[in-house]
Amino acid sequence: MAIAGQFAVKTEKQAVPTTMLAAVYRGANDVRLENVPVPQIGRGELLVRVHTCGICGTDLKKIATGSHSAPRIFGHETSGVVAAVGEGVHQFSAGDRVVVFHHIPCGKCFYCQHKTFAQCETYKKVGCTAGFEPSGGGFAEYVRVMDWIVERGTVRVPDQISFEQACFVEPVNTCMKGIENLALAGDETVLVIGQGPIGIILSVLAKRTGANVITSDLYPQRLTIGRNYDLRNAIDASRADTVKVVREQTEGRGADAAILAVGGNGLIRTAMDAVRPGGRVLLFAQTVRGEATIDPASICVDEKTLLGSYSASVERQEDSVRMVMQREIDLEHLISHRFALSGSVEALKLAASPQPDSMKIVIQPGSSWEGRS
Repeated sequence: MAIAGQFAVKTEKQAVPTTMLAAVYRGANDVRLENVPVPQIGRGELLVRVHTCGICGTDLKKIATGSHSAPRIFGHETSGVVAAVGEGVHQFSAGDRVVVFHHIPCGKCFYCQHKTFAQCETYKKVGCTAGFEPSGGGFAEYVRVMDWIVERGTVRVPDQISFEQACFVEPVNTCMKGIENLALAGDETVLVIGQGPIGIILSVLAKRTGANVITSDLYPQRLTIGRNYDLRNAIDASRADTVKVVREQTEGRGADAAILAVGGNGLIRTAMDAVRPGGRVLLFAQTVRGEATIDPASICVDEKTLLGSYSASVERQEDSVRMVMQREIDLEHLISHRFALSGSVEALKLAASPQPDSMKIVIQPGSSWEGRS
């Protein structure tokens, strides 16, 4: 038995150290590798030894813009092993393999009642931390999982499933929510702009609705990867006019829907131009506040609809867990680069400046300990 704070906790056979390595955000574009205290846990909480944490675009934007106070430890696509269990936790034991969500809504407020879970104040309270302000904490050796996340946002990982596959549960959930918001019909044509890992997941999920999926990207290497996921109707945007090709395939009308899976606002107009009158555009990657230029007549006169989707949905949690844990999509093959925690600063720089051969980039604090990778 060890003591963390005032509560007794059960720990893994492997001793939990007092300090750990972490990638600490210190301000805009300033992340440093530091030794920090291992977070203490209280009643109802877990300490998870991180094996793999995916790098998400929202983390990168927070780091680049300096939108959050420092210091913080980001990273929220986290899988690993329970290292210690707080008093009152009965559903998990030290040694369990788990993946954790970092947001879970209250289920009772106005926004939850209207199923707009990402606007719930409890949802906005991050429930995982490696120290400092709760910010996910997966870019560290250990992460503290708070009680409401333990209760409703921690999922066991089957022995046959790798930590790499498991860390996709949250991003798959966000993509499921986006596809649900777009409400695709089986006879519709949808254009997915951007074929990074999220764009490919969105495309695969759109295809599962029965829709005709057209993909586009500036990097032909990504379109080649997409073919491994049966995404064969692809436009090399470095060589062809995406809007023109889409219209040629749709009797001149344009797609019924488009998904913008690329950050920044420069392609919103392209997406709007690519859909037919009465069509709709889903903004999926526009997570930085600011202004964008649109043609208001395309919304009023052409009756096009601009939609948004942000973060995960608790209603899709079981579906996303099933899809990932049953390997309905082979997600490990979307990982192009794996970095030990000691290389996390380099990993974040690469993720912020993606190259033609870079897809999903993961940081693996647990790459040096025994476990499934």
